Amino acid sequence: MVSKGRSEQQRNVGFISSRLAGTDGVSLETEKWAKIFEKEAFQCFFCAGELDWPPERSYLIEEAHFNHPAILEINAQVFGKATRGRSITEKIHALTRRIKMHLYRFIEQFAVKFLVIENAVSLPVNIPLGMAITELIAETGINAIAHHHDFFWERQRFKTNAVWDYLNMAYPPNLPSIRHVVINSSAGHQLALRTGISSKVIPNVMDFENPPPPPDAYAADVRKTLGVGDDELFILQPTRIVKRKRIELAIELVHRLSAKAKLVISHASGDEGYDYEQRLKEYSRMLSVETIFCAGLINEKRGIAPNGKKIYALSDVYPHADLVTYPSTYEGFGNAFLEAIYFKKPIVVNAYSIYVMDIKPKGFRAIEMDGYVSETTLQEVRRVLADPQYRKEMVEHNYAIARRHYSYAVLEEMLSGFIKECLC
Repeated sequence: MVSKGRSEQQRNVGFISSRLAGTDGVSLETEKWAKIFEKEAFQCFFCAGELDWPPERSYLIEEAHFNHPAILEINAQVFGKATRGRSITEKIHALTRRIKMHLYRFIEQFAVKFLVIENAVSLPVNIPLGMAITELIAETGINAIAHHHDFFWERQRFKTNAVWDYLNMAYPPNLPSIRHVVINSSAGHQLALRTGISSKVIPNVMDFENPPPPPDAYAADVRKTLGVGDDELFILQPTRIVKRKRIELAIELVHRLSAKAKLVISHASGDEGYDYEQRLKEYSRMLSVETIFCAGLINEKRGIAPNGKKIYALSDVYPHADLVTYPSTYEGFGNAFLEAIYFKKPIVVNAYSIYVMDIKPKGFRAIEMDGYVSETTLQEVRRVLADPQYRKEMVEHNYAIARRHYSYAVLEEMLSGFIKECLC
């Protein structure tokens, strides 16, 4: 139990999600939001199925994780199907009651007076968690911000399902004490069209007021550790390995450059299985592209792997890259795009819809492809890699635009006012 005075208790905010750990977009943005809440004199506490926050501020609910065996069993029985068995319904309700009991304990233990729901009532990777959150807010009337990164209608695998009743109830819930935040304008339009819920657009950000420091001694051997020679191009794909990332386009790009190069994929497969990773390995062999799958060596923090090798932070890796590839067909926003801009790296980006609608109009200079690797794209990549002055002008231009539109200062201004509205 955390003991606090009455005035302090009223400034305690609880962040709830399925996972608040690692380098996924939800976890990274949660950290940034928490910093703003702390500047607004809140104390932040965290509840999820996986956490890397200090234990004294954390509440673990194992069943809240999307990879919990019971949740995986439910998902296997309700997605891709039109009906569900009675036993699955009963299991969903039993888990909902259990998770809700823990949520009440979390609120009581840390005297939480305000909630921020991070994607847990947006993407139905854990239906009992979303239902428990919805029921708790309906029962208590506690003020909350639902921060939506992805919606179920944006993912093909959720469109055929046997849980429309639960999705209509909790993804997202339309309750008077909840304010809704989306990360792009298209999501806001779709949310209003499908549910009648209004929302505020608050984009993802990075700390553009403070450029990254140069690599230190710890990160000096990144290329050597990853197996990229000094005479080879280091092409970085800084994403998870899921189909919508279209990483095969990055492999094709490297192949068609006909240069000494290695493609480094920073993250592991996500919650969509490992078949796609195997496909990428086969495709790399077919095109004779040296692709390095190095998720075991890159994490959110530095450390030592079980085999004794260094673990690098992603921020250790970016400075060594010559080019960043980002060929996704869909992104809720595009954290990797901002990261490449932050580390002043040229980026090849597929023209996904949110990039076209929200990001490109700001004036960024990226190397674009439109669903395939064209000769025009290849020519621009070759020019950027061969002309240092042209490359410098491009990345400096992009950094200046990002600082104006996607900095912490922008987030602080937008979120501070929104918090005050929510508490009125």
